[in-house]
Amino acid sequence: PGASKDPHPAAAPRPEAGGAAATPSRPEPASAPAGDSCDIPPTAAAERALLESLRARRLEIDRREQAVVERELLQAAAERRLTERVEGLAALQARLEAVDQARGEREEAGWRQMVKLYEGMRPRDAAAIFDDLEMPVLVQILGRMGERKAAPVLGAMRPDRARLLTAELARHRAAGPVN
Repeated sequence: PGASKDPHPAAAPRPEAGGAAATPSRPEPASAPAGDSCDIPPTAAAERALLESLRARRLEIDRREQAVVERELLQAAAERRLTERVEGLAALQARLEAVDQARGEREEAGWRQMVKLYEGMRPRDAAAIFDDLEMPVLVQILGRMGERKAAPVLGAMRPDRARLLTAELARHRAAGPVN
């Protein structure tokens, strides 16, 4: 910027008559020109604009940061709910598996009782009943019977029925264990 004019000329050093300069009085700080206060130097206006721009950017960053924090809180809450649901589903699955296992054990116990009943019968009497039973039931019963008890019952059955039962038992045993 240009040199500022001193508003107080008396404070400026004056040359002495002898040509030697007097000791200068202390310089006054540069101040804004007197008059209207709206005359802001261009550098001050630029600084003010920069500060306002920085303040606006700071506010925007603060808003974004707050939004991120809120999203993180929502995400954490959603994760907690999902974790609770997964745990609930795991507990439900465990209960269903326990119920299924108990049902399977009851069913197996029922089949075992029926097998024990037929193993206790005379082979000819059991064969007479087996000749009229449906094939899936026969496979379940005879598949669980011991071979020494099943052989005389098969021998006492009608030959065509015994043949069909033997073929079904072979298919059933090839498919997997008896359930």
